[in-house]
Amino acid sequence: MAPLLLWIIAGLLVCVGIVGVVIPAVPGALFVFLGLLIGAATDGFHRVGWPTVFVLALCTAATYGIDFLATAAGANRVGASKSAVVGAMIGALIGIFLGVPGIILGPLVGAIVGELIARKDFVQAGKAGLGTWVGLLLGTVMKLAMVFIMIGIFIAAYLF
Repeated sequence: MAPLLLWIIAGLLVCVGIVGVVIPAVPGALFVFLGLLIGAATDGFHRVGWPTVFVLALCTAATYGIDFLATAAGANRVGASKSAVVGAMIGALIGIFLGVPGIILGPLVGAIVGELIARKDFVQAGKAGLGTWVGLLLGTVMKLAMVFIMIGIFIAAYLF
């Protein structure tokens, strides 16, 4: 394949990945990693070598840990049940099909419904919904930061 075509594919994967970090259930960091891997492969890993690719792979894996830990921390902070966290995840998946409002409100509504099923306490359900939603939001911000760190590592390795 021509190097230009590989760079175009790499760039598209990185762009889709950045958007995917924000959209639930899309493996955004993985797309970014694959794009950077293709970018590194275009010159036979001479500018961006295997040690850098390994660091990028670790960063990719870390985004999944960040996502889990941030959501759990937000839920635990307000005493949410596991049902609230599961509800938030289901709400996030359903929210994808409802556009931007669904992406934003789906996890919140899902967490509230999950908590209501578990405890039938409206006040606690509101707290659980908000805490879980804040955890998801912070996780998304941290994943986005990690993806940009990955891109920065790649650029630094490529240029220097």
